[in-house]
Amino acid sequence: MTGPAQKLRTLAIANQKGGVGKTTTAINLGTALAAIGERVLVIDLDPQGNASTGLGVPAETRTRTSYDAIMGTSSLLDTAVPTAIPGLFVVPANQDLVGLESDLSGDASRAYKLRDAVAGLAAHMQGKPADQAFKYVLIDCPPSLSILTLNALAAADAVLVPVQCEFFALEGISQLKESIDQIRATLNPRLEIQGVVLTMHDARTTLSREVADEVRAFFGHKVYGSVIPRNTRVAEAPSHGKPILLYDYDCAGSQAYIRLATEIIERERKTKAA
Repeated sequence: MTGPAQKLRTLAIANQKGGVGKTTTAINLGTALAAIGERVLVIDLDPQGNASTGLGVPAETRTRTSYDAIMGTSSLLDTAVPTAIPGLFVVPANQDLVGLESDLSGDASRAYKLRDAVAGLAAHMQGKPADQAFKYVLIDCPPSLSILTLNALAAADAVLVPVQCEFFALEGISQLKESIDQIRATLNPRLEIQGVVLTMHDARTTLSREVADEVRAFFGHKVYGSVIPRNTRVAEAPSHGKPILLYDYDCAGSQAYIRLATEIIERERKTKAA
């Protein structure tokens, strides 16, 4: 018999720069958390819907999406779709999100729509047994500080920032931190940076090592010890509609995401205990 559900934790995976591994991190971190026994909901907030595709949800089956949840015409629970991984669900996305900015233009509470939807989900989870309640919500943000990303950051307890170990990776990092500070001051006072994950790291190159050192110098202890390597199998997996843990469990990328999930849970435990 399991005890009551623990408090829902919402993490936004965000970086204003594109191509840094946000979606890959959302998919594979969600899978790794589910693999070690957590119940996870991934919310796809990118109009391209890559997280939905990468979790095996074909475009033609996305009848209810994150657009409906933000507009309030459907709850997150009603839009959530089970994936091939036990305990992992996704709220899919499609091109409807492109029109969200204009659809909400006259709404004074437009930045809080997702926060309200997540609050509704959390309320629904209250009193449920732990094995039936979501423990984590992971929000895959688009690569811009749009109304979608603002909704994600207003709804989140914390932000997870993927940083690519390549030239120009640090471009925009200070800008992102300023944006997070601004959102904390205006929309969401509890928002914090849960951590920074180094992605596409190639230990053989001086550049990767230099970028990693610079990111660690900028963010200090916020940078996770787990580093996601540049890995062909990780890049291939989404085209097969599978997270890397299902596509190739033994590859370096899979093992890195399992270590990252373990590290995040440990960090969450310390946050709760503090």
